[in-house]
Amino acid sequence: MNEKQAIREKVWTDLTEQKAGRFPFPLEGRIPNFKGAEAAAEQLFQLSIYKEANVVKVNPDSPQLPIRTQVIKDQKTLLIPTPRLKDGFVVILPGTVPTGEERKAASLKHMNAYGKVTPLHELPEIDLMLMGSVAVDFGGHRIGKGAGFADREYGIIREIGNRAIPVVTTIHELQLIESSLPSAHYDVSMDYVITNERIIEVQKSHKSTGIDWSIVSEDDLDEMPILRELKELKSSNA
Repeated sequence: MNEKQAIREKVWTDLTEQKAGRFPFPLEGRIPNFKGAEAAAEQLFQLSIYKEANVVKVNPDSPQLPIRTQVIKDQKTLLIPTPRLKDGFVVILPGTVPTGEERKAASLKHMNAYGKVTPLHELPEIDLMLMGSVAVDFGGHRIGKGAGFADREYGIIREIGNRAIPVVTTIHELQLIESSLPSAHYDVSMDYVITNERIIEVQKSHKSTGIDWSIVSEDDLDEMPILRELKELKSSNA
């Protein structure tokens, strides 16, 4: 077992044993839903980076459902990556969700009924990005569930010309790691780490400027058609 996986396993175990997790179970193998996700979300909503954002990309995992719901309520444009980035991003525009249906529209099950999958060249400029995490350290380095999709999402939007933007994660205190987490050059670190108890502003974060195509295989292109779309888009614009 590698170092990152060992850290994941410990976090999943700690959350389970201390009964800090909640449905869906088991917590293992996913971005864990945690008790206090709403409290973490409420702290995000007080930050100027949220208040001033018009377009917000939020990961589709359960602990960030309160954030996706509020983005819709606040009449901001919401972008949700489809699972495993198979179909790219679903865009839900302001004014398209009836009052009272915001939580339903923000759910993975129903998001396609309220929004639409949008090709890369039609995506709006994103102002703020939320990523789900399994573990995060005080320097903003994060570990996801191991598939690398969140980091590639950031790389993709940079490749299509989106400016560098703040990236935030919401987690339980038990997911906050004292020691420095291992990090590769393509990993995106957080500008803010928000737990169920506090906000940690990271002074120096690392962001990729695009996709590292040297580590993208043909299998990756087949499994994530959005990468092939991006490659073709760049070729046509060259």
